Amino acid sequence: MILTTGKWLAVVKLLSSRLSNHGTSVRKLCSTVKAPNNKLSNVQVPAYLTLHGQWPQEDRQHFIDDMTVLEDFISEEEEQTLLQEIEPYLKRMRYEFDHWDDAIHGYRETERKHWYPANRAVFDRVKEVAFKGKTLPYIHVLDLAKEGVIKPHVDSVRYCGSTIGGISLLSDSVMRLVRTNDEEQTNAEYRQIFAANRDDKYWSDIFLARRSLYIMKDTARYKYTHEILAGEDSVFSERKVDKGRRISIICRNDP
Repeated sequence: MILTTGKWLAVVKLLSSRLSNHGTSVRKLCSTVKAPNNKLSNVQVPAYLTLHGQWPQEDRQHFIDDMTVLEDFISEEEEQTLLQEIEPYLKRMRYEFDHWDDAIHGYRETERKHWYPANRAVFDRVKEVAFKGKTLPYIHVLDLAKEGVIKPHVDSVRYCGSTIGGISLLSDSVMRLVRTNDEEQTNAEYRQIFAANRDDKYWSDIFLARRSLYIMKDTARYKYTHEILAGEDSVFSERKVDKGRRISIICRNDP
């Protein structure tokens, strides 16, 4: 992840003060700041994302600023503690293959307001890193089966605000964000526009490592469709990503 000087100092200060007593060292999280894997018009590109198509320079910079992934945000022990709390509830549910707006197939989901103290401490870290301490009280849990898929969509402004922060459990995966516009989003077939007009588009693939935290805000939230690629399509930097069952735990802020 490439950070400006101001953002870097803020992250280091925050991690130093907040994370030292939570089983995740500052050095480990700071080590996720990687050298760029390429440069486009003087815009440094973090190693966790790839850019495709003809990006206008201003859009590239805004997108890189607004799409962040922190690898190893939680430890293996913290992952197990989260799973121990949510698995008993998820096992009572069946995977669904019909979604109200046809956005998700092969999923189970729930929301929780009250969490065990150890897990609440994890979400307190998410709140500080991604939301400056303010989130909606209910936290969304989305269980995507191995064969499940999240289709291209743009979240409704009615349900959440400028930022979402999601922890990825159980599996690596690839998220794709494709530049769209308001006119396309009113088209009933807008989820197919990328496939039909690929040469006119520019997009980014994001590697979401297991136990990472992704933070998607502002332009990345509303100017791009986002999706989780199916297992057979999960490739990042020419490397096949073995996507299995994936649980994401998502915090949001007020609309």
